[in-house]
Amino acid sequence: MKIGMVCYPTYGGSGVVAAELGYILGERGHQVHFISSARPFRLQKFHRNLFFHEVEDVSYPLFKYPPYTLLLANKIVEVTRQVGLDLIHVHYAIPHTISAYLAKHMLDEQIPLVTTLHGTDITLVGAYEEFYRLTRLALNVSDCLTSVSRSLASDTEQLFGPLSRNITVVPNFVDPEVYFPHKKADAERECFAPAGEKILAHISNFREVKHVPDVVRIFDQVQRKIPSRLLLVGDGPEMSKVEREVESRGLKTLVSFLGKQENVQEILQMTDVFLLPSAQESFGLAALEAMACGVPVVASKVGGLPEVVKEGKTGFLLPQGDVKGMSAAVLRLLMDTKLYERMSFAASDLAYSEFPPERAAREYEEVYKKARALVKGKM
Repeated sequence: MKIGMVCYPTYGGSGVVAAELGYILGERGHQVHFISSARPFRLQKFHRNLFFHEVEDVSYPLFKYPPYTLLLANKIVEVTRQVGLDLIHVHYAIPHTISAYLAKHMLDEQIPLVTTLHGTDITLVGAYEEFYRLTRLALNVSDCLTSVSRSLASDTEQLFGPLSRNITVVPNFVDPEVYFPHKKADAERECFAPAGEKILAHISNFREVKHVPDVVRIFDQVQRKIPSRLLLVGDGPEMSKVEREVESRGLKTLVSFLGKQENVQEILQMTDVFLLPSAQESFGLAALEAMACGVPVVASKVGGLPEVVKEGKTGFLLPQGDVKGMSAAVLRLLMDTKLYERMSFAASDLAYSEFPPERAAREYEEVYKKARALVKGKM
């Protein structure tokens, strides 16, 4: 099958999932053609069945901003006619589904459209009145809808009411050949923890919903009782606020800002506890990647996180904003060696058994078959 994969290229769960899914589908014999404004950051390795088509900006004085939705629609048409795409799979309803919908109307033949919902396109964008009707249209014109968690599927149905299609839940996945427990040599850990301190970490796009200042507050309480270091991976609009929080608490020498990193598994493999105190998570891919590396997770009990982190088994889930409770949970893990070892083993074991890439690929292939059958039935 020739699949057009539309996604954002930047750091974030949707781009990661799209790129990793592309590699798996390529290994299973499918051709995957990525269509985006830039090469997805996880799409770096060559594969004979993976291709990238860039949506280029136009400079025209009439437009204050380049009309990306229209440019993307035109690119989808161009790629479809060039290589003969059998199906379009878009990640994020707005604007990608709308672009694909326009492309379908410009093409001479019907082409199945699958939309995968990742969270922000529903919980934030779709909730704004200005985008509500447009998002609902995107959901209803898709031939098949998938969601990365049961929580997100439920939120979508509650927010938008009855839809023309049921939502199939296909959870995110983790590659066990990339994410696995590996005790880093002392020399590597010494770069961040020269005196053998414990290492806490957080990875995100530093948006407000991630509540990264709470990560700093949790770490502050932990380091007062156990010598620790904090690694912050990523970048985004809340970075200056986080930096001020670190400085105001006198933690500059204990916190390392690592910026955007591609091989985050190498950081996770030297981490003792992963923190994710978000206000909302449709799934929590970073938490799953940490678990696969044998790192227990302390996070908010929100959205799809309870579907990933098993309370008391692979980590601890507490009410969002409960800095004191999360700090206590981290200290409990770091002070109880047997508890930590048990949770570390359970975390990696669950990640491999419950979220394998092969199962996700098979489930997406079933969705593709369903979408193609639905379109064929309309002809």
